[in-house]
Amino acid sequence: MATLAPRVVVVSRRSELDELLSRHGTSAAAGYFLKQRGRKVSDVQRQHTSLQEALDAINAALPADWRRGHVDRDDLPRFLFAPEDIVITVGQDGLVANVAKYLDGQPVIGINTDPRRNPGVLACFAPAEVGKVLPRVLSGKAAQQKRAMATATLDDGQRLSGLNEIYIGHSSHQSSRYLLTTPDGRQERHSSSGIVVGTGTGSTGWCVSIAGERSMQAELPAPIAMELAWFVREAWPSPGTGATLTAGRISARDALTITCESERLVAFADGVETDHLVLSYGQQITVGVSNKQLNLVVS
Repeated sequence: MATLAPRVVVVSRRSELDELLSRHGTSAAAGYFLKQRGRKVSDVQRQHTSLQEALDAINAALPADWRRGHVDRDDLPRFLFAPEDIVITVGQDGLVANVAKYLDGQPVIGINTDPRRNPGVLACFAPAEVGKVLPRVLSGKAAQQKRAMATATLDDGQRLSGLNEIYIGHSSHQSSRYLLTTPDGRQERHSSSGIVVGTGTGSTGWCVSIAGERSMQAELPAPIAMELAWFVREAWPSPGTGATLTAGRISARDALTITCESERLVAFADGVETDHLVLSYGQQITVGVSNKQLNLVVS
């Protein structure tokens, strides 16, 4: 029986220039729009060119007999990844987080198209390195780092995973009412602007901002730690709500439980608000360390 050739799936997102042209129709109109806001169209064009050059370099580096796939970030919820896929993200670090929730152990190679703007924490390879990295990934010799993920599970069985963080609260970030139960069983009713549960990978993003405001950077887990940190945002003390239980850690064996006491709350991961779970009054959602991990190829 013939063995299927390896498949590489390239994940990218439309450039800012593409989005501007889609909105304004012409380059001149897009340029005028940017000029009115003190920006230069040349900067947007440079980023667009860097992305296209990276995609061309990756396409040229793929062996001719390998299977290929390409998916835009916005289409990820509808794309079916195969267990044997090798995934290449092309762009910012955030693309790795965007794709991670749809994978189950497939290796991810992050390509940084603009090192002057992107830190390269997750997207740590240059486009020119793809040709050397792919054979090592296929042979199992490439270095991989397992990154913990968070999973939110509704009491009806629906679930959602995230590489950076999961947000639970009102869709417009206004007051959310719920009953919080910590991993050690303590409870408190809250009226807040939501809860953020982050991984070690997410400790360089939203969570580090919250922790920094509270001088709690030491409470954040390490990037590869199998534990989570959680923070309640702007808890309001009142006769019916408290502001004592507002931060903590979740080990691999524990979970944080939120019981909805608003008409409607949502849970979404890694900033992708369109892909979310909905909680109605009385529903419970638990957040803990996922049994899935991101297999990130590292240099």
